Amino acid sequence: MIRTSKPDTDGLLPRNGRMPVFIGVGAFQGLAMFRRGLFYAYLSIYLRYHLELSVTETTLFATLPMLLNIASQTFIWGRISDSRQIRRTLILWGELAGGFGTILVWWAHLQADTPAMAGYIIIIGLALVEIVWSMSNIGWSALISDLYPQRRRNEVMGLLTSVGGIGRFGGIWIGGLLYDGFGMRYDGWGFESGALFFVSVAAMLLSMIPVFYLPEGGLQQKGRVEISCDAACAKTSLRLYLVFLLAMTFINFGRNCVMVIQSQYLFLDTGFNVSSRVLSYIFNMESLAIILFGLLAGKIGNFLGNGRTVCLGAIAALIYLIFFIIAAELWMIYVAAFFRGAAEVIILASSYAMASFLIPPQQRGRLFGYFNATLFLSWGVAGTLIAGPVVDLMQMAGAADIVAYKGAYVSALILTSIGLAIQVFLVFVLIPRAGVDTGG
Repeated sequence: MIRTSKPDTDGLLPRNGRMPVFIGVGAFQGLAMFRRGLFYAYLSIYLRYHLELSVTETTLFATLPMLLNIASQTFIWGRISDSRQIRRTLILWGELAGGFGTILVWWAHLQADTPAMAGYIIIIGLALVEIVWSMSNIGWSALISDLYPQRRRNEVMGLLTSVGGIGRFGGIWIGGLLYDGFGMRYDGWGFESGALFFVSVAAMLLSMIPVFYLPEGGLQQKGRVEISCDAACAKTSLRLYLVFLLAMTFINFGRNCVMVIQSQYLFLDTGFNVSSRVLSYIFNMESLAIILFGLLAGKIGNFLGNGRTVCLGAIAALIYLIFFIIAAELWMIYVAAFFRGAAEVIILASSYAMASFLIPPQQRGRLFGYFNATLFLSWGVAGTLIAGPVVDLMQMAGAADIVAYKGAYVSALILTSIGLAIQVFLVFVLIPRAGVDTGG
């Protein structure tokens, strides 16, 4: 049986000097989500409609960077984090290197002779940047577990996601304005001129300021959680963790494989034909759900348990995908976006809390790399291997564009359903049979 001792703090607002730690991690999260919403919400349509890459080619901007990100987390930075027990240092170096690398990517893509070459320079450049940027990802994941006890992680992750939703709201709104130069330029101006690159980098550099005020983390962060578990218990926990990773792979790959193509789908002339500004409204309906459910995530997790809450989030993801498949009017897309945001925060908070309990503290760097892989790779690899080819092949077979895109959403629905089935089996059969306390 895995047991935790009573923590030496309520876990929500431990202090580092005079600053509550939550203010520091919250400020970092808000700025991180600001620049992600600003940049990545519109990069897909820039690659597809301005640089003229195919649907499958556009998914590579998420696939290749995330492959190198996860490989670097798992084989380089995770091992360094575990061996030296450093977290904050990795975050700082990761953000600094990522900022300078992003500027180089913008400059390099302007030197290309053709639009397609410019697109591939962005894709390959972002992939190389992720090698060093991944320091920040692994440091962040491990640091939260170091600073907060198990019983508060779901709540803290929910609140952080809510704060991140506020940052994402602002980033998507500003990104929508900059994409076409406040409606006075052309679609893609924000990337070509460098405006979106430079604002994104400014957010990265600003996010380093609150990190300076955070503890380093690592096992030297005494008194947070004590785990009592013999060898047999550890073996059982690892087996359950692997089944959990399998469930999260299907759930995340399903709900996220269509994210790269979603903007393209909404931009279709034969479909909803939205502008960049309307697209920002749709994405921010998702942000609104993230903010609201982020405030409730802790209560939901405490009431249902982490494992059951992951199931609830997967069900919300299924509803989102179904609405996208059957949508005939724009209001249905807004409803779908709200359910997607709800699914995002519920799954993120509860799955992180469940993983953090199963992972031994001394292995957090490496094993969180595996957990992060189920999420990070879902935006790219699943899009490149599933959603992108489904759209391209259906179009080649003569299907209407909108039908081809909806076909990708059907494939996403199937994957997510498989993941939900595995998670249900884990929560209601394997965990009770094993008699292991996994935090719900």
